[in-house]
Amino acid sequence: MSEFSEIARIDKFNKDLKQLAKRFRTIAEDLDVFIENELILYHKLKIDNNGIFRIQGMDIENPRIYKAKKFACRSLKGKGARSGIRVIYAYFEDADKIELIEIYYKGDKENEDENRLVAYCNNQKDK
Repeated sequence: MSEFSEIARIDKFNKDLKQLAKRFRTIAEDLDVFIENELILYHKLKIDNNGIFRIQGMDIENPRIYKAKKFACRSLKGKGARSGIRVIYAYFEDADKIELIEIYYKGDKENEDENRLVAYCNNQKDK
C-alpha cells in the first residue's frame, strides 16, 4: 500500500484540530489512522465504503474537494465510524497530495464552512 507524496494542513485546519482535541483527546491519533486507512483505501485502492463524498458545486476541477463522514474517534466510545466528526480535504491527483481543509464535530455545526471552501478554491485558482 503506497502512501501519498504529501499530506498538508492549512492553518485553519490546525486550529480546528486543536479545539477539538480539548474535547476529544484521541482525535490527532484518530486522524492519522483515518489517513492511513480510509484515504488510502478510497484514493489508492479505489475501495469505496460510502464514507467519502465529493463536494459538488465547487468552481474548481483540480484539486477535487471531498467530505469524509466516516471517521472513527476512540474518544466517542460506542460510536465507531459514526462519530459525527467530519473531515473536508482536497486531493490533488496529479501531485498525489492531500490537503486537509477543515475538521469539525457535527454536533457543533451541521455543515462545512462554505466561506472557507470558496476562499480555498479561489486561492487554488490563483496558483
